[in-house]
Amino acid sequence: MTNKLVTTERDGGVMIIRLSSPENLNSLTMDMRAQIGAAVDEAGRDHAVRSVFLAADGPSFCAGGDLHMLKTSCDPWTVHRRFRGLNQWLSPLINLDKPVVIGVQGYAVGGGMGLALTGDVLIAGESAKFMAGFFRLGVVPDIATMYHLPRLIGMARAKNFIFSGGTFTAHQAAELGLVAKVVPDDELHAMGLRQAQRLAEGPAEVMGLAKTLMARTFETSLSDMMAFEGFGQVLAMSNPEFHEGLDAAIERRPADFPGATAKAK
Repeated sequence: MTNKLVTTERDGGVMIIRLSSPENLNSLTMDMRAQIGAAVDEAGRDHAVRSVFLAADGPSFCAGGDLHMLKTSCDPWTVHRRFRGLNQWLSPLINLDKPVVIGVQGYAVGGGMGLALTGDVLIAGESAKFMAGFFRLGVVPDIATMYHLPRLIGMARAKNFIFSGGTFTAHQAAELGLVAKVVPDDELHAMGLRQAQRLAEGPAEVMGLAKTLMARTFETSLSDMMAFEGFGQVLAMSNPEFHEGLDAAIERRPADFPGATAKAK
């Protein structure tokens, strides 16, 4: 029987996904990856889920790849199959058309840092340390680190960080814009959940559409991006969230985006 390495719970429109293997520093074993994928799939299919809060049990967020697995599973085809499997858990998380908040405490090392960077809003506890770690093992950065990090902090900073095997503290990461907010560790869960709730109470479906479009901005020309914005606005203005937001603005009242979406289902 597979151990429960990832737990989920609901708090209103928020799905909380929690890495729950602290004895293994929440390493990305094959079972851990599969269970993350299952949780993300559930969040994507359930229209009642309007945002996701990804957090972790224990003193550290994620230590990256499981070293014992890497020792025994490094032949070419095993590695190829493992990376092909990213389409079953990592890509769905990155492409999830709902806001994702990630809370990090302690170490986020290598692929664990890559996992942290998949979020739309990253909240860090004061103990958080983001570590490159890849070249210490003689491997290239993975878990989409080479995709996200240069986009978030620039190519020169990303190269220097990765090549030097660097470490960002929570406050250094915040200064670079990687982290939205730094809080005491004992406030991390409450703050992350509050951010996810705030997003869930907003026009979450339209946010998801904007997220999908913004993901294409670095590879897209200005004219094409403006065309995407136009097509996106056509979709946004056909969504009940738009009508609720507009009516609320005209009537000078708070908008009830979740209620408007629920009525339309």
